[in-house]
Amino acid sequence: MTVQPIRLFGDPVLRTPAEIVTDFDKELRSLVADLAETMLSAPGAGLAAPQIGVGLRVFTFHVDDRQSGHLVNPVLHFPSDEDQDGPEGCLSIPGLTFDCRRRAHVVAHGQNMFGEAITVEGTERLARAIQHETDHLDGVLFVERLDPATRKSAMKAIRAAAWSGLATPTVKVSPHPTLSLR
Repeated sequence: MTVQPIRLFGDPVLRTPAEIVTDFDKELRSLVADLAETMLSAPGAGLAAPQIGVGLRVFTFHVDDRQSGHLVNPVLHFPSDEDQDGPEGCLSIPGLTFDCRRRAHVVAHGQNMFGEAITVEGTERLARAIQHETDHLDGVLFVERLDPATRKSAMKAIRAAAWSGLATPTVKVSPHPTLSLR
């Protein structure tokens, strides 16, 4: 397990849809461990693989110190049309939170790191985290979900943030096979 650098707003990997995971191998298990370690170190409620520069459909979550896990290749379903409004932040947009409307209840179907089918159902904060991280896998940032006035304020705050415009981290290519993880 290794804490990885988190990619910041403006990095193209955050706007690129992630690829479906087809190999449930040791490298995937290592990726899940790195995601969990990085998320807990940040700390955050969730972290998607693109946020550490890996274009695969995988994320981890840790909400309210009670609900934690990971999901590979998630597909979301919404049992009701009920929405929730509340503060949302992102490790790729550090230090900033904005009210964002999300569905109040989500059922996520996917796989675990061994390829076994799993379902994660959540309401409130867990529902928000699952939707937020799945958006990352689709190349969507939560600021795109904000109402127009809030989005305008968010973009102004992002441009004014101390981290805004920092160079994209240098990614060194491994001399060893990476099985397309990067």
